[in-house]
Amino acid sequence: MRNFLSIIFIVLSSTVSLAQTQLEYKLKKNAVFTVKQNAQQIITQELDGASHILTNKINGVLEFKVLEVRDTTYRITLKFKDLNLNMTSSIQGELMDVHAQEVNENDMQSQIFNSLLNRPVNITLAKTGDILEVKGGDSLVVKMAEASGLKDEFSLNMMKKSLQKEFGSEALSNSYKQMTFIYPHKKVKVGDTWKNQYTGKLQADNIWTLKALNADTINITGAAKVTMNVTEAATTMKLKGSQKTNITTSATTGFIKKMTVEGVSTGSSTMTQMGDQEIPTTIESTITYELLTNLNEPINN
Repeated sequence: MRNFLSIIFIVLSSTVSLAQTQLEYKLKKNAVFTVKQNAQQIITQELDGASHILTNKINGVLEFKVLEVRDTTYRITLKFKDLNLNMTSSIQGELMDVHAQEVNENDMQSQIFNSLLNRPVNITLAKTGDILEVKGGDSLVVKMAEASGLKDEFSLNMMKKSLQKEFGSEALSNSYKQMTFIYPHKKVKVGDTWKNQYTGKLQADNIWTLKALNADTINITGAAKVTMNVTEAATTMKLKGSQKTNITTSATTGFIKKMTVEGVSTGSSTMTQMGDQEIPTTIESTITYELLTNLNEPINN
């Protein structure tokens, strides 16, 4: 009897795996998801046989709350609950070390990033995970610029322009699509693939594969060709490379449980003080997202 039941279970499991499934977000109103993000980016520049290495580390905690469930989309608020940034140079040493929760009145960067915390940004999320609209990023930029304490209007506008590239509505949309936009429009079965694309400073042409599916979890892998075009006041970068992604999501909610993104891109960069000289540049990056808490039931506020 035990062997018979085992055979039945295997047959039923195989049937589930072969069946086509619509992968999508299945969120409830007032559901709250808290996610920890860790990112490391190593930039290596080579010039006349010498190397300059910049290491950027970012970690933070994000909170997503579902405000409204619609037919094909969700309205969600995103808040930064914590954010820490560290930047070091192999030549100049530590360039930045900011902990947003620890306000230092004598440190402009500390005050700017502290003002980012707990300010909601509204996202319209498709069931595929595509971010269709972000509202509130631009007002967030204004608050961050004001927190700098700058009074000169020209300096304040320069600060806003700089922050806009990372925290404006469009920038936030492009940034967090990498975490959310993972599902296809059509039904798929284990082994099927689908494509999508992110745009922005990092453009990625993704091919996703459904690797495994059961009653609790979904496992998806991604391979992408990436193009990076970064233009700052004193520096430009043009690079191409590849990116690999491994994702485990909840079969119940569609929200990620864990996601790892690893990428390598090569190309060149130029700096204003060096004219048009191209500097061979490589960027290696690793980003992880991990679900800390999931309150997927209505809660009272």
